Amino acid sequence: MKLSTFIKRPILSGVISVLIVLVGVLSLLSLPIEQYPDIAPPTVSVSTNFFGADAQTIINSVVTPLEESINGVEHMIYMNSTAANNGDVDISVVFEQGTNPDMATVNVNTRVQKALSKLPSEVTQYGVTVEKKQNSMLQVFSIYSPDDTYDYSFLSNYASINVKPEIQRINGIGEFKMFGSDYSMRIWLNPAALAQHKLNPSDVTSILATQNMEAATGSFGKESDETYVYAMKYTGRLKTVKEFEDIVISADSQGNILRLKDLARVELGSEFYSFTGTANGGHPAVMCIAYQSAGSNATAVNEEITRVLAKIKAEAPSGIDFVILNNTNDFLYASIEQVLETLRDAIILVILIVLIFLKDFRSTMIPFISIMVSLIGTFAFMTIAGFSINLLTLFALVLVIGTVVDDSIVVVEAVHAKFEQGILDPSKATKAAVTDVMKPVLTSSMVFMAVFIPVSFLGGTSGVFYRQFGLTMAVAVGISALNALTTVPALCALMLKPIQKPVEGQKLTFKQKYARWFDGLFGKFGAAYQKSVGRYMGRKPIIWAAITIGLVGVVYLMGTMPSGLVPQEDNGLILVEVSTPPGTAIIETDKVLNLIGDDLAKLDGVSDVACTGGYGFVSGASSSSGIIFARLKPWGERGGETSYRNMFKHVNEITSKYVNTTCMVFTTPMIPGYGTSSGIDMYVQDKRGGTIEELYDVTLDFINDMAKDGVNGFMAFTIDFPQWQVSVDAAKCMRSGLTPKDVLNTLGAYFGGSYVNDINLYSKIYKVMVQAEPDSRRNEFALDQLTIRTKNGEMAPLSNFVTIKRVYGPESIKTFNKFVSINVQASSSMSQGEALALLQAGAPNICLRDTA
Repeated sequence: MKLSTFIKRPILSGVISVLIVLVGVLSLLSLPIEQYPDIAPPTVSVSTNFFGADAQTIINSVVTPLEESINGVEHMIYMNSTAANNGDVDISVVFEQGTNPDMATVNVNTRVQKALSKLPSEVTQYGVTVEKKQNSMLQVFSIYSPDDTYDYSFLSNYASINVKPEIQRINGIGEFKMFGSDYSMRIWLNPAALAQHKLNPSDVTSILATQNMEAATGSFGKESDETYVYAMKYTGRLKTVKEFEDIVISADSQGNILRLKDLARVELGSEFYSFTGTANGGHPAVMCIAYQSAGSNATAVNEEITRVLAKIKAEAPSGIDFVILNNTNDFLYASIEQVLETLRDAIILVILIVLIFLKDFRSTMIPFISIMVSLIGTFAFMTIAGFSINLLTLFALVLVIGTVVDDSIVVVEAVHAKFEQGILDPSKATKAAVTDVMKPVLTSSMVFMAVFIPVSFLGGTSGVFYRQFGLTMAVAVGISALNALTTVPALCALMLKPIQKPVEGQKLTFKQKYARWFDGLFGKFGAAYQKSVGRYMGRKPIIWAAITIGLVGVVYLMGTMPSGLVPQEDNGLILVEVSTPPGTAIIETDKVLNLIGDDLAKLDGVSDVACTGGYGFVSGASSSSGIIFARLKPWGERGGETSYRNMFKHVNEITSKYVNTTCMVFTTPMIPGYGTSSGIDMYVQDKRGGTIEELYDVTLDFINDMAKDGVNGFMAFTIDFPQWQVSVDAAKCMRSGLTPKDVLNTLGAYFGGSYVNDINLYSKIYKVMVQAEPDSRRNEFALDQLTIRTKNGEMAPLSNFVTIKRVYGPESIKTFNKFVSINVQASSSMSQGEALALLQAGAPNICLRDTA
């Protein structure tokens, strides 16, 4: 089809543009909105708990068998594991970008099932959970009691019963983490009473297992000639504290009955006592984090979470409130609003400049129409390609405005040039103009597209990240070229007219006056420019010197300016990870968190503060760790002293006052799903099978060497946690008719607790836990009071068979790709690439993962 066809048939040209706009508008309404493209690799989490076990025991008995089985699963990149002294086990398996997360979960679960037979029975009884997840926090909120009506335990279970199920049912939620604990029927054993009746903890747990159970009892009359059939129902699992207290432990022929309440204190308590939480002035609170699942629409999921929380809040009893600490949609919408304002301003400026230079309103409307058709039509391609409306695609549209307008301006100016040459018929002038500029328009557009299309073939994180940016720009320019050769010529033939030259003696119109003034002014500037260029054309040394200075300056700035994938921006949130001295009890850690939280709440730019003790994003689960969320006031209410940079400065000043506490101030990364903070994420691996102390010393030396090269390193790992090394005398055990396993099981039941079975309550299943009273296991002298039954039926103190030695060790142990590792996070003012190259050159055995 000849280009003249579009000039002769303007309706055809209009239909093409209308069709492009219509499809673009429909696509725009359906496109997902998110901050950045989904580039985080799919992750599958494997988690369980080994009650009472220390980190090293968990590594040997749980993590190693699971990692041996999981290693090598299809499309796996790497895996890392964490084992904590509170019994928690977490293994994260990271897959290649583009891997189906559901299939990855199935494959990992298949590998886990093969390893179950190698795990301790306590772990298999608790269960191993395999689920897909993504380290992308959508919302962080706290459920708290502003008037202290409800305590932490009630709020925790209220969230577990009423909030957690609702959030988990939202399509797109990968994980819901709640820093609290479910109810549990707690049986606190009295060691003195057990010794008096010559009982071991295992005797109590075995009786509980036989009396707290569900049973199938059959029916009367079934398979007989009876008229009716009657089903028999056993009362089933016990439910109340009194029912557990009345459990019969022993009974003799004289009618003496020993019940559980004679040996233990029974209460409906908590499964774990590992967390604490407060919000906005020390009020009891439970912090909750909703994570995104891979491939979901973050914005839509966030909006649904907000809707569900509003519904739950309306139905909640008085005395319970919700505080949103971080909603990624807030920053997203604020950012998009800024980008849209920039897009609007860019369009206005382009149109004004075109109007000033073309000196004709009709000539200006044609490029404006071309811009809108090109930009709106690009949304249709974005839908086909699976892109989203995000900061990158919107930024691409902002940048491409100046380019998409060029093609239509070239055509319009060419038509005006034909008018100047004496072709006064608009159709003939347009036909001649299009014939002249068709090749330049196509060539320039193809050259532009050739620059950005190769971006789509880049690999790695950067390639995935910038693919949408490059292709969006290329397609917009392609549509503008198509539009410039179809719709623009038709509009030129219909709308443009030659500017009437002034007739001698006739009064000039406004357009003629403006054209004469502008042409004269522009001519003067043009003459001045030619004169200045001519002046320097004969002075080649000056020109070469200027070029050389410019090149040297560019090279210098490229080498000295910091670089990264995306810059860190004000996302309205500041996090403080607090580490008290190793071994500090959770109660003492909570006091420090509240003191720091109260100081942060006094800052002018802070709106809400929430604290959680017992967990840190960097250090993991530990009684001496905690995390503080400080939500800043809206962006429009901050500035000057309350700017993001100054707020970080003020928070660091506050935390530095606590001399016996280590505080790390950071914020969430700009790219969701890549760790919990920006910077370089490293794992120092032990591939020689050395001790954890040797690995710690090597890592400490490495961090010190990094500091000398200008890279700031930080590790939360420490080996200073006070611990007791337990040894069992096998000979003494055998002389008493015992085995070391009998002694260790009794020790674990008293100190670590035993998971017996379950109860049904509030439409949920809760665990029945047996453990010694807290007061009976305060310190090492408790071993003299806790007893075990020997072969002859006598009770002997555990201290007869167990010796303990004071040692120091880690609170948790991490592995990376099966090797024991220490996680190090680093940041630097130098280029990110330079920092990575420096670290790899200095330590080739360090596993680096850029989380920025």
